[in-house]
Amino acid sequence: MSAANTAHSVVEPSLNSKRIAGTIVVLYALITLIPLVWIFLTSIKSPPDSISYPPKIVFTPSLEGYCNLFTTRTRQTPDYIASLPAPVGTCDEVTRKRNMVIAGPSNFVPRFVNSLVIAFGSTFLAVFLGTLAAYGFSRFKVPLADDLLFFILSTRMMPPIAVAIPIYLMYRELGLSDTALGMILLYTAVNVSLAVWLLKGFIDEIPREYEEAAMIDGYTRLQAFRKVVLPQATTGIAATAIFCLIFAWNEYAFAALLTSGEAQTAPPFIPTIIGEGGQDWPAVAAGTTIFLIPILVFTILLRKQLLRGITFGAVRK
Repeated sequence: MSAANTAHSVVEPSLNSKRIAGTIVVLYALITLIPLVWIFLTSIKSPPDSISYPPKIVFTPSLEGYCNLFTTRTRQTPDYIASLPAPVGTCDEVTRKRNMVIAGPSNFVPRFVNSLVIAFGSTFLAVFLGTLAAYGFSRFKVPLADDLLFFILSTRMMPPIAVAIPIYLMYRELGLSDTALGMILLYTAVNVSLAVWLLKGFIDEIPREYEEAAMIDGYTRLQAFRKVVLPQATTGIAATAIFCLIFAWNEYAFAALLTSGEAQTAPPFIPTIIGEGGQDWPAVAAGTTIFLIPILVFTILLRKQLLRGITFGAVRK
């Protein structure tokens, strides 16, 4: 009886193992959250507090960083500011305390919209093309399939800076410089290799018998792909979309080289926010905080599919 009571499964972790693993996970989560928390705290500091040394942990919150992010300001004389009517809104009040007035909106919102259009547009195209190519490699006999797959993957190995100048010259000749279409095509070309390799693994795990049964019932190959394969590969598509979106959303080198105005995205714009006397760190931190929100929301919405896709893949035989 005593032996039966003390026996334990070799698969099920012990209580101490669970506690140690939980402690490690919590510590890792706290350490990784420190930079994000510090960025958010900097965004609600005043410019003097953001550059104070030693850094201030306790401070009076201020929305000046967000106001500076969304507006452009000009310095005026105290007499001119005193002649103005009462301030309208928090930003107007904060700006006048610095002896400045709001001259108009900043370029952050158009740059943020460019990031949304380019990142989500390229992600959709990369996943769409990657799904079709992965299905072809998985289900049909493609000549030199292994060589082609290696060639596709090799495009991902190449550092972006190695092809930056050729792409810049090509885009200048084609008129794609500083255009949203040019950036979408470029990010799609970079991401499609990752999409093909990831999705091929998921589609390989979907039994061919499902499609064969559907085609026996009268479905065409395309209908079987759309109604049988795609629903089964949803987890893989979601996981691939997240990885492609993260690259397109955070990409800096190509965006800084190929865009400067109309199609400029947020990553090269945020570091250029300048205030009086140098970098406006609260505005930079505010822009970074807002820039993190879409990718965070997208990942949270697809977290279940991402976890299932990474751990299990699609349906197993």
